[in-house]
Amino acid sequence: MTRSEILSHVDHTLLKQDATWEQIKIICDEAIENKTASICINPSFVKRAAEYLNGRVAVCTVIGFPLGATTTQAKCFEAKQAIENGAAECDMVIDIGALKAKDYDYVRADIAAVKHAVGDKILKVIIETCLLTDAEKEKMCDLVCEAGADFIKTSTGFSTAGATFDDIALFARCCKGRCKIKAAGGIRTVADMEKFIELGASRLGTSSAIKIFNSEDTKGSY
Repeated sequence: MTRSEILSHVDHTLLKQDATWEQIKIICDEAIENKTASICINPSFVKRAAEYLNGRVAVCTVIGFPLGATTTQAKCFEAKQAIENGAAECDMVIDIGALKAKDYDYVRADIAAVKHAVGDKILKVIIETCLLTDAEKEKMCDLVCEAGADFIKTSTGFSTAGATFDDIALFARCCKGRCKIKAAGGIRTVADMEKFIELGASRLGTSSAIKIFNSEDTKGSY
């Protein structure tokens, strides 16, 4: 795959707690130059970023992030406000405790409510794979699809581990095309990005994709 093909799958991400507007502007400029799928930023920056980008790159933000333990009502309010401020995509975190307790109706309804809140905008559902068993991951594939979300996503990047090849293969096997797949967290090389895409991920969440391509090891190779 070419550099541009890979970067077209990337949600260029900056979700650090101490991020500043000047740093957000830098990732906006990088996203424009490299034609990434979106920028992924915290909600407080959405309005300024959307105005700055003026439609040149989609703005993605996070909902109930990073724990997922807020109420459904709070997630819906956050999502609606993000869309009003110019977000085209929202990445929400599930209530992991509810999943562990096998309260599947609640988890499904939580996702469905946020999808209703975002309307025709894209909703990606973060299930935090590093905290789940394979059986729980398989169950979440069904719940995400049943709730009408657009993507299932591996990780916040704020827990104990990020995306793995095995998890993306599991998603592809269990979702069976009913929703799309996003790999996020711990993507460190061009080979990683290519492999995740080959396994079925149509989005990659990473803060380092452009830096990886601009490093001496990869310069001139793509």
